[in-house]
Amino acid sequence: MMMNNNNDEKTRKNNNQNAEVGDNSSPAILHFFRRRWLAIWKGNPPGPVLLILGLLVAVIMSIPIIYVVWRSMFAGTERWMRLLDGRIPELLWNTFSLTAAVTFCAVAIGVSLAWFVVRTDIPGRKMWQWLLALPLVIPPYVGAVTYIIVIGPSGWLRNFWNDTAWLVNIFGEYSLNIYSFWGIFFVLTMFTYPYVFLIASASLRKMNRNFEEVARSQGMSTLQVFWKVNLPFLRPAIGAGAILISLYVLSDFGAIAMLRYVTFTAAIYFQRAGFDTASASVLSLVLILLTVIILWIESRTRKKNKYYQTTNTYKAPDILSLGKWKPLVLFFVGTVFTVSVILPIVVLVYWSIIGIGMGALDARFFGFAWNSLQVSGFAAILCMFLAMPIIYLKSRYPSVISSTIDKLSYAGYALPGVIVALGMVFIFNNHIPALYNTFYMVALAFVVRFLPQAMQSGEASLSLVSPRIDEAARSLGYPPWKVMFKVILPNIMPGVLAGGALVFVSSIKELPATLMLRPPGFDTLAVRVYFEASEALYHLAAPAALIIILVSCIPLRYLLKKY
Repeated sequence: MMMNNNNDEKTRKNNNQNAEVGDNSSPAILHFFRRRWLAIWKGNPPGPVLLILGLLVAVIMSIPIIYVVWRSMFAGTERWMRLLDGRIPELLWNTFSLTAAVTFCAVAIGVSLAWFVVRTDIPGRKMWQWLLALPLVIPPYVGAVTYIIVIGPSGWLRNFWNDTAWLVNIFGEYSLNIYSFWGIFFVLTMFTYPYVFLIASASLRKMNRNFEEVARSQGMSTLQVFWKVNLPFLRPAIGAGAILISLYVLSDFGAIAMLRYVTFTAAIYFQRAGFDTASASVLSLVLILLTVIILWIESRTRKKNKYYQTTNTYKAPDILSLGKWKPLVLFFVGTVFTVSVILPIVVLVYWSIIGIGMGALDARFFGFAWNSLQVSGFAAILCMFLAMPIIYLKSRYPSVISSTIDKLSYAGYALPGVIVALGMVFIFNNHIPALYNTFYMVALAFVVRFLPQAMQSGEASLSLVSPRIDEAARSLGYPPWKVMFKVILPNIMPGVLAGGALVFVSSIKELPATLMLRPPGFDTLAVRVYFEASEALYHLAAPAALIIILVSCIPLRYLLKKY
């Protein structure tokens, strides 16, 4: 009997000890995780509302990539093999050859123009600095329309050529073909070179004359100084411009579709139009891999080639005399400007006048304009709101989590509009059917595409606001999200509005995402330009294209001020 009592007493003690261990282990585990959480945020974690907002934005921005990877995994071996055997190699060649050719020539033109305008005594230097940036406001698909009108099979040049006997006698019948590799190469080159021109101009203006003086003292000519001194310092600017051009060519759909040249973006769009979403997803995955490869090559090149101006005795660069080369340089600069700006504007004004005379500016036209303003304005407002938590987390609460959220927010910016649209179709059709085929889906696709524009502008303004303002507001009991909206937002409102304006203009010009996602009967100006030009109804396409260009002039001042 005593044995049983002793055993019962031991059992009770053991149970009590286990209970104490259990009670103590829970606080210990919680304390460990709390310590780890504080360590991640360096002792300053954001509030739950702010963090949830940031995570929500990151998830929305990741939708296209998640969808493409998931859908392509279940596309089936047969479909993968069929595309790899025939379709993908052809598209790889078309896309890579076009991207390489356009990037190389646009860089050559952009750097040479920047050099002539910034470093030489070309007449009208100040004027050329903004005139040569104007092609940025002309979407390439609008440029493609104008060149179809000028040099297409029934264009102005063909009619003039065949009506001029001596041209026919010497050169034969008109044979230029705009619907070819060279046609799309020419159009994309003419409307993308300003990416390099602007960035290279900024670098040339900041270049220190001391290095050139040392090179000249060693007996180097102007050409040798350019290759051995100026060009190495220009490599970061050239790399930045080249990556922008490459990504643009990879993602372009409008000009490529108008000029009937098939790259990955066109193939993805037509596969989706034929309801073969699995094949479209496979092609999208390959295009995403191409984009990642280009970004990786650029980052590796930048790491290997770093050049610094270490001297503190800065001297502004000399203005070089062109001498006998001045007429030739002026002809080159004037030709590029004429081909990329004057000719397209003249064509659009000519056809707009005809269109207005034929009643093109009717209620139908203003309906398209209102649709464009409505969806672009809504996207701009969403971007301004959603950009705030991302940039605030990154600036005031740096950590692995905030850095990951920031990187995910840039995912859609590097993706073509067709891939973003595919992700939106999948999510809304399967999980949010109430919003499927509404203009809200189009606006959200614009947010995924252009949110980084709002983030960059807002981040630049936030960097000028002292963190002590946040600390003062927090000391009064404000949670982080309220500090962000009530204290910080009013201080950085100009930058936020500038970012919203950039998103608005980019959304008005966006074509592939709008084509794929617009609800029935909801056409925008960009969509009408595409369809009217495809039917050769230029008097209807020109006014819409001209309005897009005029609205696109809004961010040009911002870009020129920045670069």
